[in-house]
Amino acid sequence: MKAFGPIPSGFEGKDGELAIGGRKVSALAEEAGGTPLFVYSRRAIERRIADLRAAMPKRLAVHYAMKANPFAPVLQMMAGLADGFDIASGGELELALASGMAAQDISFAGPGKRDAELEAAIAAGVTINLESPGEAHRALAIAERLGKKPRLAIRVNPAFELRGSGMKMGGGAKPFGMDEALVVPLARKLIAAGAEWRGLHIFAGSQSLDARALIEAQSNTLDLAARLTDGIGAPLPYLNMGGGLGIPYFPKDEALDIAAIGTALSEQFADLPDALANTHFAIELGRYLVGEAGVYLTRVIDRKGSHGHTFLVTDGGLHHVLAVSGNFGSVVRRNYPIAIATQFEAEPAEEVTVVGCLCTPLDRLGDEVMLPRAAVGDIVAIFATGAYGASASPSAFLGQGPAREMLV
Repeated sequence: MKAFGPIPSGFEGKDGELAIGGRKVSALAEEAGGTPLFVYSRRAIERRIADLRAAMPKRLAVHYAMKANPFAPVLQMMAGLADGFDIASGGELELALASGMAAQDISFAGPGKRDAELEAAIAAGVTINLESPGEAHRALAIAERLGKKPRLAIRVNPAFELRGSGMKMGGGAKPFGMDEALVVPLARKLIAAGAEWRGLHIFAGSQSLDARALIEAQSNTLDLAARLTDGIGAPLPYLNMGGGLGIPYFPKDEALDIAAIGTALSEQFADLPDALANTHFAIELGRYLVGEAGVYLTRVIDRKGSHGHTFLVTDGGLHHVLAVSGNFGSVVRRNYPIAIATQFEAEPAEEVTVVGCLCTPLDRLGDEVMLPRAAVGDIVAIFATGAYGASASPSAFLGQGPAREMLV
């Protein structure tokens, strides 16, 4: 038997079933037209953002990194809750603008921006976080051709990294951002060329559950921003401090101590160097805001035994939740939080392996887990799937197609 991760708080049973937004999963699946289905809890997202704002200093803006979940109803909701959006493609730019988020509150990062994407961003008036001197040259040329004043910032590849990060975005050779030595001369060039100088973007890593490591990285970020600003010789209008706040997925994972991070950042803001005295600060978060609000629902279509093991075969799979199968950034596969949603309040009764419908041994959703006895027709719930699920999985694999999605 293998353990699985902790079910996020806020989910409860109703008449023996898992309920989301006060509605039973069987009713949600019927309304959606069947399973597989992602359900995102509006209440969970609102509570997460409210708790975050309560913990963080008032001066800190909260941006939504929409790559985590670009479902249109989620974006429309987030446009009213977040202070800005962070995007990573021209397609995301279109979705962000359609959501109602103002162009001036959108920033565009990513190491491979095409000329057409730069042109669309400059025309719309969003901030471009430049990733290389070459990209800066292209952006200035496009802006001159359009007769537009571009809003430009520089993404920095810091020499430090976020300790314990699930994905390190800084420290050493990286395709993201510019090495520190390149920043000052390029910033001066941008200002001299007449661009609207928008500041710095410093993102050291993501998916950390270590408050001390995050506090250290934020302190390093502020120190680096101050040093670079002194070198540039112009005020720093904006500092995007990146994200990095993780959520618990696996056994023994513990929720991040957000209060400790907020207290430390408040102390740092109270003692800022002169170079950052009038700077606007933002943190960009995706997974932390929406990850635990999502539940993937997939129906059992077969029970089978093999060499003494019981398999529950479902109508879903890794083509919708690639990370759950252990094939999206994991070195060792571990079990996400999982439950039999239609027997949510029943006691565990058997050890099973939950698999998807794909013809590959990689398609495992729950490996040797203890669950209530499930029959054909029961619904399996996999939690913490609100981020990097539907949009980060190979839905076209084997012709299966995408899952349904709904916000409740």
